Amino acid sequence: MPTPEFIVQLRQHVGTMPLWLSGSTAVVVRGVADDTEVLLVQRADNGEWGPVAGIIDPGEQPHAAAVREVAEEAGVEAVAERLVWLTVTETITYDNGDRTQYIDHVFRCGWVTGDPRPVDGEATRAEFFPVSALPPMTERNVTRIRLALENRPEAHFGSVS
Repeated sequence: MPTPEFIVQLRQHVGTMPLWLSGSTAVVVRGVADDTEVLLVQRADNGEWGPVAGIIDPGEQPHAAAVREVAEEAGVEAVAERLVWLTVTETITYDNGDRTQYIDHVFRCGWVTGDPRPVDGEATRAEFFPVSALPPMTERNVTRIRLALENRPEAHFGSVS
């Protein structure tokens, strides 16, 4: 997965010091009631399943980044419906020593069109899963999906139990 050029340039100045970055997560939902499915991708770097997520480009709106990432990673067209969770991730340390923490904008998105498939190399698989048969995931990803499926009119802020 290529690192965005603006981060490469920042890293030339700050090395591996922690960076505070903005990210967007798209929980793409299709179907209704008992036929509800969620789009998941299996990450190429660690094999974990989860919703599509990525870094927001400088000047980009968070909801637009979520929709862009869905198209780039899974070949699916989606529309952002609502912000469901605004939170901060734990510090992530990458294999090269870079440390980053993200303010994560989690959006419930509606599927518009397209059959999921890995597109840009960030995922090895992309597919819709019935809500009743999701693969094993991290607790953070389970929470992202749960909040999107609850579809409350208000967003959650910070930690959610």
